[in-house]
Amino acid sequence: MEANSNPTSSRDAIVESARHLLNLLTERPRSGGRGELTNQNASHRVPQTEPSVQMEMSRSFPGLYNRGRGKRRFPPTNLVPAKKMKPLDVVFYLLPKHYEKTPKEDDQLIHMKAGLGRKTAHIDESITHNELGETLKVLFPKLGTITGGWLLYKSAGGWGRRNLTLISPEDDGYTGTMLKGASRGGKTLFIVPIQEQLCTDPLELNDEAFANMPKAMCQKCRVDVPLHFLTDHIKSCVETDLPSDVAGVDVCNPAKDISAMQECPVCAKMFPTEDIEVHASSCGEISTGPHSTEEVNETMPGPSTSYSSGSDDWYTISDASKAISRCADHFLQIHAMENPLLLKMDLRDSPAEKDMALISFYKRPNVQWACPLNCRLEGDVAVGLGVNRFFFSTVLEKLKSGFSINFGNSIVTRLFEGEPGHWVPSASHFLVESDMFLVAGRMIGHSFLHGGPRLSGLSPAVIHVLLGGSPETATITLEDCPDLDIRETISTLEGESRLSDTQMERVQSLAYSWDLPCPSENNRKWLFEKLLLHAVLGRIARQIKQLRRGLKETPIWSLVTRRPDAVPLLFPREEASLCPEVVLQHITWPEMDAESDEDDDCSKETRCRISGYLKQFIANATPPELKELMKFWTGWENLPSSLSVEIVHGNYPTAATCYETLKLPCHYKNYKSFSEDFLACISSTQSGFGLI
Repeated sequence: MEANSNPTSSRDAIVESARHLLNLLTERPRSGGRGELTNQNASHRVPQTEPSVQMEMSRSFPGLYNRGRGKRRFPPTNLVPAKKMKPLDVVFYLLPKHYEKTPKEDDQLIHMKAGLGRKTAHIDESITHNELGETLKVLFPKLGTITGGWLLYKSAGGWGRRNLTLISPEDDGYTGTMLKGASRGGKTLFIVPIQEQLCTDPLELNDEAFANMPKAMCQKCRVDVPLHFLTDHIKSCVETDLPSDVAGVDVCNPAKDISAMQECPVCAKMFPTEDIEVHASSCGEISTGPHSTEEVNETMPGPSTSYSSGSDDWYTISDASKAISRCADHFLQIHAMENPLLLKMDLRDSPAEKDMALISFYKRPNVQWACPLNCRLEGDVAVGLGVNRFFFSTVLEKLKSGFSINFGNSIVTRLFEGEPGHWVPSASHFLVESDMFLVAGRMIGHSFLHGGPRLSGLSPAVIHVLLGGSPETATITLEDCPDLDIRETISTLEGESRLSDTQMERVQSLAYSWDLPCPSENNRKWLFEKLLLHAVLGRIARQIKQLRRGLKETPIWSLVTRRPDAVPLLFPREEASLCPEVVLQHITWPEMDAESDEDDDCSKETRCRISGYLKQFIANATPPELKELMKFWTGWENLPSSLSVEIVHGNYPTAATCYETLKLPCHYKNYKSFSEDFLACISSTQSGFGLI
């Protein structure tokens, strides 16, 4: 009853018991000095509790929950690091077609302008064939247009042009490891299309193929040009017109104003003082002066520069000579606004170097030969149209006499062999492999365009086949055979007399070498024709084909195919010799009745004496001397409709070839001194332009 009567005391007892139980559960046992329980805990044993969850997990998964307590039973799995990339730089060269040898130096710049050529690719050694293809398409955008496949080639060591050898792909194609071995030593790998040919036309300067190239602004046309092409671009760049408000002010030198300008006496326009002579030398060629346009055209030795109708009615003109001039003028007018071609030669170079300058110019592919032409003669003060005439005269002379280049263990290399009037292309395979007859065709067509000399003396049989005729229908004579030994052997079959044993042996040896039967009485005439055909045309089929290709690149091919009557004028049988009487008829002599100026002591008597010396020299001159005189007087051997003579003060005779004017000094007192100096001057055209 008491307990019930005191509920507070009962509740306190329960709380006290709970606290005591909690102390027993949480209190750690205390050990004595000898490991015995203390008196306090002697009567109370700590009951063993169940293992905690942490202990059970540690026992079941020691690798996860026993960190820092010794070696793990199962070491953790580490991530394998990615394989480190090994960069590889390979130089690739994209060719437009299959080449047997590495490209020439001239072709390398052409390929680079066309988005081809040499570029460096930064790839990885582990690259696959497909990845390599995508990388090369980014490097060469034109490679993406190839659908017929491509292969890699490499060149052998050494200098100059080297043979290309195929790099055979493995089962999985071209890989990075394979490219590393093939390009060891910095070798260039050439990409060659298998079934296609890439275009080599120059790309625009802002094309994506040149995006990574460093550029600089051209000072003439104000266009950003890649540094690789800037030097070549400057040579053919046309300076943009300045605004009218700054005309007469030099952009590069503002201090140079109109006071440094001078008026051209021909066209009355203002030009810089240092440029007035260069302008005036060519300005007179296009000025009409007091004469009409028709009269000026008649006096010009080449095609008319004032014909502006632009119509191609040249094939309807009855006169073949006028049709030739009109045809050339028509094509020149079409391309008059295009960038001019630059042809230069240094007279201080050796003959071989000067000839190589001409050959290099005409070996350039994809050239529009009807574009304007600028000729530059280094080492000579000559300027104007006369320099162009000098170049064309030199080019045609080299085709006849040969180039001073050692192509086949000879000092002079002749493209045509035989005697005048029966020239045939040389049978040298080396000249064909060097595309020399392609160059000859371009030279002939280019000279025709600018009214230059024609290639005379070709065999009629060669002209017949060149223009598409069959060799079997060509008229061939013994004089057309350039090899005298072969000609002598073949000539033994022409007669009816019996062949000696020696003659029979020589004919048999020649026939066997050309896969022809032994001569007999029945096949003697037939064998004569077959041997002669093979000796003249059978060995030069490739030469004629290459020469035809060169002509087709120029408008001369359109003329000879549409106007067959013009062929004898374009390819004359023999060179017409200059006649003294004809030359004298074309000369306009100084006015003998005119009074001399106050500051001019060349009296009437002096002009008569010097003019008489020139008439005497022309009357006694040989045809070669007259030819040299025309080249000195006009720049080439073509005889114009009018020649002028002036008596001036000076030391030696000079010539203004642009105006067909010969200037003779007035100090000569006898014909001997005049003729000696005059011969020395006209003979200087081989080593110079003719100005002394």
